[in-house]
Parts: sequence; C-alpha cells; structure tokens
Amino acid sequence: MAETPIISIRNLTKVYRLGEVEVPALRGVDLDIYRGEFIAIMGPSGSGKSTLMNLIGCMDVPTSGEYYLDGVDVRRLSKNDLARIRNKKIGFVFQAFNLLARATVLENVELPLIYADGIPGRERRARALRALELVGLADRAHFYPTQLSGGQQQRVAIARAIVNDPVVILADEPTGNLDTRTSVEIMGVFQDLNERGITIVLVTHELDIAQFAMRVVEMRDGQIHRIRPVENRRRAELGVGY
Repeated sequence: MAETPIISIRNLTKVYRLGEVEVPALRGVDLDIYRGEFIAIMGPSGSGKSTLMNLIGCMDVPTSGEYYLDGVDVRRLSKNDLARIRNKKIGFVFQAFNLLARATVLENVELPLIYADGIPGRERRARALRALELVGLADRAHFYPTQLSGGQQQRVAIARAIVNDPVVILADEPTGNLDTRTSVEIMGVFQDLNERGITIVLVTHELDIAQFAMRVVEMRDGQIHRIRPVENRRRAELGVGY
C-alpha cells in the first residue's frame, strides 16, 4: 500500500438541522484509507456510518473538518466538481442494485462512461465488456436485468461501478437483498477486485460480511469507536465464471 492515504479525513463533523433543532450525525471523525485496502464500516442504526459513507462518496458535504480524496480537498469543490469527482473517482454499489430495467446489461454498465467526456461508443462498449468479464457476466451482456438473478444483478452493478476505473468503490449494504450463498459469491467478487488493486469501502451491519474485509471501522454515536484488523479473514472461493 502507498504511504499517502487515498482517503484522508480529519475531525469531520456533520450536523443536520430539523427546524430549529440541530442533530449531530458525525462528531469529529478521523480516518485514513490506503490504496488497495478493503475496509468494512459497521455500527448500529444512528451510529453515523451511512452519513460517513455519503460524505466519502461526495453525495453530501461536511459541516466542518477536512476530507481529501486522492489528494483533492473535497470541501473546496463546487456542486459541478463534486458531480465530476463522483463519476470519475468513485464507483457506487447499492443494496437495491439501481439498474435500468429497459436497458441491457451492457447498456447499464456503459452509463458512467456516457457522462464522461469524449469516449467513443466503441471504446465504451469495450470497457463495459471488460468490466463484465471481471465479474463473470460477459455472456449476459445482451440480457435485461429482469432476466437475471439477484446475485447477477448485483454483479452488473459492480461492473458499472468499476467501468470508469475509480480510485475507490463504495458499497452500501451490497448483500442486504441477497441470500447467504449469493452474499458469499458477491463478497468473493469484491475480494477478487480488491486483489487486483481496487480500494473498497463497504458499509454493513452483518459481522460475517465484515469478515471478508481487511479492517473493520466500528462506529458509535457519530464517532469511530474502534478500528481493528480482521482476524481469521473469510475467503470466498469462486469457480470459473463464478
């Protein structure tokens, strides 16, 4: 891993206003994540883990504190700059897959490239197919999401997340809609991508899912309670074509 963190957070706070009431969601968070790491963020409801994920993903801005993503001071970015950095540097994977039902698998994976400037259609297709190959679904490129299982749909979402070669993948409860066996398969996909050098930050409330990561960040009451290495890390063995 590089010595300079890919994500560097110092004394990050987030306060929401509900009328005249202030509700602190983050209360001074410090966190470094290095290139090539696989981090799991855990905590009970209301602990701040989702707020932290939204701030890391540039979907919200902090009330105070510092956040550097790949050397960029996120606090100083305009809304347009935030949108560009989300598209270029961050890949998102959500619990609900968020695929377009009327678009093919290939077209769904191409979407982030359409919003990037100056990428010809042929190159978009080639990059989307390569991303599908990495998740074992190149042979489903011309299927529609409704023709796929839940696990396959989540793999399409992962392919879409990596198609732009982001510096980090943010996965928010990516196994929440999946059964146990399929969840393990999806974590195997993440482990395989991580071994290829992709940095992954995962939010989960499931301890067994967190055991696939390298480090666990435990949150409580808007603060980081503990950061610990994963002992007895779980491995997901994937067959050819998954």
